[in-house]
Amino acid sequence: MRILLAPMEGVVDAVMRDLLCAIGGIDICVTEFIRINDQLLPDKVFYKRCPELHNNSLTKSSKTPVRVQLLGGKPQVIAENAASVANLGASAIDLNFGCPAKTVNNSDGGACLLKEPRRVHDIIAATRAAVPKHIPVTAKIRLGFDDRSLYLENALAAYEAGANELTVHARSKADGYKPPAYWEYIADITQAIPITVNANGDIWNLDDFRRCHEVTGCTDFMLGRGLLSCPDLALQIKAWHRGEQARHSAHKAESCEAARLDITSYKTVPYQVMTWAQLSPLLLKFFNISVEAYPAKHMGNRLKQWLFYLSRQYPEAVTLFEGVKRLKDQDAITQALVANMQRSPARSEERALLSAV
Repeated sequence: MRILLAPMEGVVDAVMRDLLCAIGGIDICVTEFIRINDQLLPDKVFYKRCPELHNNSLTKSSKTPVRVQLLGGKPQVIAENAASVANLGASAIDLNFGCPAKTVNNSDGGACLLKEPRRVHDIIAATRAAVPKHIPVTAKIRLGFDDRSLYLENALAAYEAGANELTVHARSKADGYKPPAYWEYIADITQAIPITVNANGDIWNLDDFRRCHEVTGCTDFMLGRGLLSCPDLALQIKAWHRGEQARHSAHKAESCEAARLDITSYKTVPYQVMTWAQLSPLLLKFFNISVEAYPAKHMGNRLKQWLFYLSRQYPEAVTLFEGVKRLKDQDAITQALVANMQRSPARSEERALLSAV
């Protein structure tokens, strides 16, 4: 069983990839998409989106493989750029046919291509021909654009074009992100094509994962918003897969790293879900790194964005978000994060174990 971290545009950048992978349980990451229009991009564009190219396409802390995702509608131009980034050391090339954003679709990219399965085929086929055989070419699709009527045609187009792997978000573009996710369509796709299919969509917690696993029959899953709201969800899933039962203790658990040690040594101690006290130091770490990575005019934006997702799982995130949402000063945000840590102090053994994250 593999867990892939989804390529969420404007959210899951290299900083977030490194942090989430360091918590554990994630097997593969995919970058935010790199838009390809009508020319070969310079190397600096690929390095900016995927700085892991400087590190053998691995995240810094956990050495998790990172795939580079490309988006566009012109087969030969996509193929030329894929070959270029492959030469820079990309471990795999992923092609985006799933982005539902109107600006992207109006520019001949993302989910709009699903209206014509032949175009999906041609883009993947051109990329596969341009990239060395040892480098996987993968694709991410939705169930369709205006509706879900072409879901099998698009999946077959991807397979017949030579895709090594397919991720399927279980909605059409028209469905947006509104519940439910139509996992049963993914089950049909797994029966129709003999390549790995990664199930994606509405896996917010362990119960969602169990249902998706049962409905789709998939053994590989891509998680996006679920991992942002529950950063140790991949560890919870891996624990369940090994027969562990996740639980919340009265103190809201030991560190995620401690739980991982319990699991890998096959102790009978149930998996302990990550607590707010454990997460709080990571919020400060994330903020400090993001300050260096982004212009001052965007001060705190990535932190606030993450708190928005965390509020689904942690009530404390709602309180912290309200305290920082209007702050633009680095010192003021840092003080708020430190005060949050003091309100929810981690135990000494938790701090020691989290120092590795």
